[in-house]
Amino acid sequence: MPSQELNVDDLPDSFASWLAAIPTAPESLGWQAAAASLLESATFKPGNVHPAAGFDDLQHDDFVAAALAIARPFNTLQQPDSHPGEPQPLGRVILAAVTAAATATRSNANLGIVLAMAPLAAAALPLEEHLPQVLASLDRSDAETIWRAIAIAQPGGLGRVAEHDLAGPPPENILEAMRLARERDAIARLWSDDYAPFFSRDAREPGMVMLLEDALAAGLPAAAAIQRAFLDHLALHTDSLIRRRHGEAVAAEVSREAAAIRQRPPQDQPAAIGRFDARLRAGSLHNGRLRPINPGTTADLVAAALFVLLRGGWSLDGSAVARNLHATPSDVIAI
Repeated sequence: MPSQELNVDDLPDSFASWLAAIPTAPESLGWQAAAASLLESATFKPGNVHPAAGFDDLQHDDFVAAALAIARPFNTLQQPDSHPGEPQPLGRVILAAVTAAATATRSNANLGIVLAMAPLAAAALPLEEHLPQVLASLDRSDAETIWRAIAIAQPGGLGRVAEHDLAGPPPENILEAMRLARERDAIARLWSDDYAPFFSRDAREPGMVMLLEDALAAGLPAAAAIQRAFLDHLALHTDSLIRRRHGEAVAAEVSREAAAIRQRPPQDQPAAIGRFDARLRAGSLHNGRLRPINPGTTADLVAAALFVLLRGGWSLDGSAVARNLHATPSDVIAI
């Protein structure tokens, strides 16, 4: 992937201060993981947390704190070109990252992001070539520590399952557990399929990396490109968090609405996105109470794709990141 710049001029002015707070060296593995998380959460995506909107149990500050918390654990990942100090195996890093995020926040802010990005961080470049080796190398110790991490985060909407339920003992093989969960969870599907859906360049079913690269190739600044890739992916792939929490019919309707928005003339899309966001936040009934409809797994995939770009040589526009910060954060994003 050629070295290019992400123009962050359409992100909130506070983005630069969040970036400056990352506790690892710029361009390090931990910095890239945190920066990708900050980029994703700073962007207005319908139904998701961003600087101007959150939920009762989850606010944007939680995402910032969680992003900063995972930087140091990610910097200890075991790689062929590992960082100074004793490198850590994947399972232990996932547990350390989730524990750090849980300590820094009041809710599960980034379990999906950590699970999606960690194998990408552990693999050498080129990622598509080396990811299968990383996943195949996971052992029983990795399974135990990853299981503990998932239990600490207490992800919502998983329900009870007959095999490898979180309330039970950890599996001997984490990939087998991911294969059993692949129809219920998009991140589990990535693990079980060596991330093939994520890197897909099939025009009929493109993965998030291709959608984000296409949006940036069209000349869009970072937040607008992120928003477009998010909507395009949601239009093509139902969100697995919505499926678990609200059912297949609601998830399919959300995807149809995202597709309809993307078919509108560009000048009509911002207003349609605003209405879409309001409807998702209004929610639907779930177990007798009204709950927001949150395409959270699609957002996790955005963060992982941004991490892939940063690992592949993309950089953040220096002038925008270094500018003086006094303005009120804005979430006005146009496609």
